[in-house]
Amino acid sequence: MATTDAQIERVRELVASVPAGSVVTYGDLAAAAGLSSARTVGWIMRTDSADLPWHRVIGASGRPAPHLTNSQLAKLDAEGVPINDGRVDVRRARFALPE
Repeated sequence: MATTDAQIERVRELVASVPAGSVVTYGDLAAAAGLSSARTVGWIMRTDSADLPWHRVIGASGRPAPHLTNSQLAKLDAEGVPINDGRVDVRRARFALPE
């Protein structure tokens, strides 16, 4: 099923709502936006997130993508997100999105 413009905009709105010092997972965003796959959120973030706080979106494991590790962790650390051994403590930093 194709991703609609409304779904893309919903993901963008949700990402924009994540406050500094917090993170959400791709799966959190997919559930809140009514998408069937976290991979769809990844595609949206890869193609349409330059003006968003993209660094606040993380995989469920807490590890950033290898090509983003340094920049993402630096941005999150500057916001006070708890990071242990290169991994975000998702349980402590997770922002509850509206369903």
